[in-house]
Amino acid sequence: RRGIYGDPDEYPDNDRRFIFLSRAIFEASKALNIKPDIIHAHDFHTAFSMAFLKSHYRFDPRFSKTAGVYTIHNLAYQGWFDPQRAMSFSQFGLGEFYPGSWFERYGKVNAMKTGIMFADKITTVSPTYAKEIRTSYFSEGLQDVLNLRAEDLVGVLNGVYYNEWDPEIDEFLYSKYSKDYIQGKKFNKYRFLQERGLSEADNLEIPLLGMVTRLTEQKGIDLVINKIEWLLSNNICRLALLGTGEKQYEDFFRYIAYKYPGKAFIDIGYHNGLSHKIIACSDFLLMPSRFEPCGLTQMYALKYGTIPIVRDTGGLADTVTEYNSENGDGTGFLFWQYNADDFAYAIRRALNLYNVEPHWTIIRQNAMNQDFSSSKAALEYLKVFKWALEKVRGKVK
Repeated sequence: RRGIYGDPDEYPDNDRRFIFLSRAIFEASKALNIKPDIIHAHDFHTAFSMAFLKSHYRFDPRFSKTAGVYTIHNLAYQGWFDPQRAMSFSQFGLGEFYPGSWFERYGKVNAMKTGIMFADKITTVSPTYAKEIRTSYFSEGLQDVLNLRAEDLVGVLNGVYYNEWDPEIDEFLYSKYSKDYIQGKKFNKYRFLQERGLSEADNLEIPLLGMVTRLTEQKGIDLVINKIEWLLSNNICRLALLGTGEKQYEDFFRYIAYKYPGKAFIDIGYHNGLSHKIIACSDFLLMPSRFEPCGLTQMYALKYGTIPIVRDTGGLADTVTEYNSENGDGTGFLFWQYNADDFAYAIRRALNLYNVEPHWTIIRQNAMNQDFSSSKAALEYLKVFKWALEKVRGKVK
């Protein structure tokens, strides 16, 4: 199979595959003699483990004091299953499937709803997204379910593994640099452009916009398509993009690379080393997402002194703050309304600051001083696990 969960739609046997996986969690624990404090399930793929914990294994002494935590990474993918198949595979039976049951949504089994309803605590991957998904625009049809469980819904921001994403130690870069030697960032940009056939005569100082992204509607690609040709044709900036996704978007960026040689550097696919290079070598990062549960790329960019231009939503809103030239606060540029003109205005504000001192130094220093380490996220999850255990066992020390 080309995909893991689908290509791009869900595979028709996802019900059997992932219900089996959810059940295997318990049987494997028994076989390995593990008595877990927490079962932490993620997205629809292991959602049924939350139901199994509260039913099939409820009175098993190995799991009777185990708490269930369910994390939503992306509400857009919910796991819609045929009721006869899913209720048979899970051994709940059709008697447990009826309008309004914890399994049912619009006449189908909805695995994500199942996970939400049976879990002791529910998390999602940023505080702002946790608030957004309780509204109709962001809830993907689960607004009432999420509001019903609102008391147990917590947003925990994802974290960055800085042992891999740090320009001071990054082996993928042409030259390592730091906030104390930020000149090395310009050297990386020049080398990147020279490898692609440019020379000093081509004015390597022109701002370079970078994107490392899935090419899907969610990521705001339509906004980029609306404005990028005007930016490139007027020599306002260059674009470096690495991504893969929907065919119409891939085809558009291939066309852009063909029409604007020396201005658009497009790589369709994914390559880890190249993703590091683009983030390090770009002056700005574009993330105009329609919605963004968390996003890690903007956090990587901040560490590398690459200024994010992002929509004010989800994890982007929790990690990027608008730069204020009067007091020197802020790390990037944001727009709220999801339209191409507001996106273009954010780009214009960013480009107006490019190489303008002292602001250009200040904003990059601000960005590189941010700390979104995975250790911080781990501490927040420990709090959530303690709260979940308190629901099952009472007060936990």
